[in-house]
Amino acid sequence: MEDIFKDIKVHSELNQKLWKGEKLRPRVRKRLLKIAADFIDWLDVPLNVSDITFTGSLANFNYSKYSDIDLHLILDFAKIDENQDLVRDFLLAKKSLWNDEHDIFIRGSEVEIYTENIGDPHHSTGIYSVLNDKWIKKPEKQQKEKIIDYYGVIHKANQLADLIDSAINLSSLDKLEKIELLKDKIKKMRQCGLDSVGEFSVENMAFKALRRNGTLDRLSDIKTLAYDKSLTLENKGYL
Repeated sequence: MEDIFKDIKVHSELNQKLWKGEKLRPRVRKRLLKIAADFIDWLDVPLNVSDITFTGSLANFNYSKYSDIDLHLILDFAKIDENQDLVRDFLLAKKSLWNDEHDIFIRGSEVEIYTENIGDPHHSTGIYSVLNDKWIKKPEKQQKEKIIDYYGVIHKANQLADLIDSAINLSSLDKLEKIELLKDKIKKMRQCGLDSVGEFSVENMAFKALRRNGTLDRLSDIKTLAYDKSLTLENKGYL
């Protein structure tokens, strides 16, 4: 689990493959706008895009070789449909499908598309408007030792990993419900950390550690298998 810290560095400058000084490189910006436009066309739903933003560690000084380009489309869900929860679920499903189907890289970094409701809280310390070509929230350099509780992250990640192992080892009858409850617990835990401390919270860093080492993917895969098995009718008799 300690390996997560080896690649966390606070650099003296932004990733200059993507940035020229602290300005997004024109070719990179043009390509990100093209990707966003293609995603909007692919959705085939009338949208009023308020902004297109670049956020995450690659819009900050703490990027690593694992960092993605987080490309956010800022939308007014209420203008799509009055049922904003339905809109959120639809867009979440569509963005997941897009990201699963496409492996788009810009100068070595994968592009991940997200949709965000206007006014939603955002906890990143660096947010750049690709649409308007300017910083919304300019990042500041910090010392890694002051922003990460190393022991707390490892302890929390190991706790969650133990819970995940326990859920995976349950009988098929109990497994599906337990995994669903655990995934919800992890989601709420991460959000609590983001709301209270920010992206370097123990909870968020523990979540990233589990995502990086494949534990969360394993949990999702086991959930899918458990669900499929629960609905499978064996070829034994015809009652």
